[in-house]
Amino acid sequence: MAPLPPFATFPEAPWRDHIVPEEWEACLSNWIALAEAHLSLPENQFASLSVKDESVSPFLISFMRETASNGIGILGTSQPAQLLFRQCFLLVARLLRSPSPPLSLLQWEFLSDFCRLYSKKRASTLVNWVSQKLQVTNSLNSLKKSLITTLDSGLKGDLKTLESSLKRLNHLIHASPEIAAFFLAGSDFLDGLINCYKIMNPPLRKVIVTTAYLCLIGLTEGEPPNFSMLTDQLYSLKSAADSHKAGPLNANDSMVAELVTVTPILKQVQHRLEESGSSTARWKSVINALEGFRKPGGNVRPKKLVKRKVDKGKGVMTEGDDKALGEMKIHRMSQISQIQDLFPTLGSGFVSKLLDEYGDDTEQVIAHLLEDDLPSHLATADRTKELSPERSRRKSRDIAPRPTPPQVPVRHNVFDDDEFDKLAVDVSNIHFGKRNADKSADDILNDRSSAPNKAAILSALSAFDADDDERDDTYDVADAGLVANDGTPEDADDRKRKDASEEVLFRAYQTDPKVFDRDAATRRGQTRLNLKQQTGMTDEAIEGWALMLARTPHQMRQLEMRYSAFSGNQPTLAPTAWRATPAGSGAEDSEADGGGNSLRGGPHSRGRGGRSRGGGRGRGGNVAGPSGDKDTENARKRKESNKGSRANHNRRDQRARKMARGGLPG
Repeated sequence: MAPLPPFATFPEAPWRDHIVPEEWEACLSNWIALAEAHLSLPENQFASLSVKDESVSPFLISFMRETASNGIGILGTSQPAQLLFRQCFLLVARLLRSPSPPLSLLQWEFLSDFCRLYSKKRASTLVNWVSQKLQVTNSLNSLKKSLITTLDSGLKGDLKTLESSLKRLNHLIHASPEIAAFFLAGSDFLDGLINCYKIMNPPLRKVIVTTAYLCLIGLTEGEPPNFSMLTDQLYSLKSAADSHKAGPLNANDSMVAELVTVTPILKQVQHRLEESGSSTARWKSVINALEGFRKPGGNVRPKKLVKRKVDKGKGVMTEGDDKALGEMKIHRMSQISQIQDLFPTLGSGFVSKLLDEYGDDTEQVIAHLLEDDLPSHLATADRTKELSPERSRRKSRDIAPRPTPPQVPVRHNVFDDDEFDKLAVDVSNIHFGKRNADKSADDILNDRSSAPNKAAILSALSAFDADDDERDDTYDVADAGLVANDGTPEDADDRKRKDASEEVLFRAYQTDPKVFDRDAATRRGQTRLNLKQQTGMTDEAIEGWALMLARTPHQMRQLEMRYSAFSGNQPTLAPTAWRATPAGSGAEDSEADGGGNSLRGGPHSRGRGGRSRGGGRGRGGNVAGPSGDKDTENARKRKESNKGSRANHNRRDQRARKMARGGLPG
């Protein structure tokens, strides 16, 4: 038989991004056709052609690697993509079961990608069968040695490569209990995981705990389970945890503490031991010892929410169901009425719960009610609860088509039923954009055909009366926002009486606040009797007024401003001008008597002649004296002549010169 066409290698991500959907569908179709062709060959031709075909293994290796690392979504959601996924599994299974499978398919990398891509149920049997082959054992043995060396190296090793290798290996350990037992054979691999966990690398720590858990739990999944090796490994974990606890480091910062805290390893082991009937005192002791290393508060897991199906009564009801439901309701209501005859205070809803609790046995319900021996959830329930009215369900055979819902109301506007709405408008009057696009603004302004007539404008102006103006209501009460006293005279008199009573109370409160005390002696006093006579108020009203006044300080200030002693009127205005006294003291409000000592030049006066300690330089006379008096005239002359020596510097003459230069009359 002629050889089949070779497989094209599954493209990597950079290549796939440049393939258009039509070409990708063509690739899927070709791969499916070749896979089906190889699977259709008989055993002898398959061993001679397919197993020795050098393009099959590279295609399957690249397909498993790319799909496992990027997800099955890279194939697409079409039917050919799902068919190719299934055909590749069948082709790998037939190649691995052949007498001499390709060597490249027996490497641990390909088997790990295969276990990651397909479920444990489909891949476990095949991988367990292949793991017995020498090529697979050699590949796993070399991997185990390299991992132990890197784990023991600690920070000196390549931690990123170690993390990626352990992640890839976990899928293979999870699928095959045989491979889990292979890695736990001896204590080197587990001791390496415990030592490498001391490195503060959270992602690596998480992978190490996962690997240890999968290896230990894999020992319980074999046929038969390898409990003897599991016992040795658990004791190794206990010894490692004890030595870590005795050291200087934190006892909770060990792989054993993290393993028993975040994983259900102890619970799973104990459960499978009990199922197999191999649980002994030795097992219980080591499990209890490891339980002591659990971190406090680390085993608390959120409760798994279980979505319960709620019966909404939307099933199809038949004639028999309707009849049975009616009979059941009548029977239940009769039972409820029997119990309510003996216990009339109980509600129908509470009685219905009792009947549900005791299996519709009326006698048991009555007996427990008489003995007051109800369960806790019923003893604390609302005993007056009534049954909620149930809506009658329509039968499926009576369901009729619903009428058409009413149309959405249409909004109307002012243009309804116009010429456009009725399509009666003249087409010549319809235009898009400007009516006359060729005309400019000057042409339109010069066109007087549509301009209003001059006679019409003049007639409109003649009808306008400029003097006809409305009344100015700017300062009206309603428009200005003012408040008019539109009350009756009786209201005004009542307000005056209240103000007078309030003033009397305030005066009394200012005089003696003890008049408002709430005791019998004060109420019988003469002052209190006078207040009641003047205000016409009772003792309680008077005392309440004082109590509210003490609680509101702003009201006290308002009353002080309203009823203060100053009324705002000043009958006389006293003179404040300075006047000389006969004694020469210079007091205000005194009249000048014309004496020599009363002038500014006196010995104690504040005038210009008062600098001397004796009689001074004052010569008598006053510029404000009577006209024609000799002393007055002399004083005026001295004032004009001595201005320059008194820092006046002849200001009048200087002003005259300045005005003369300006050309203005001086």
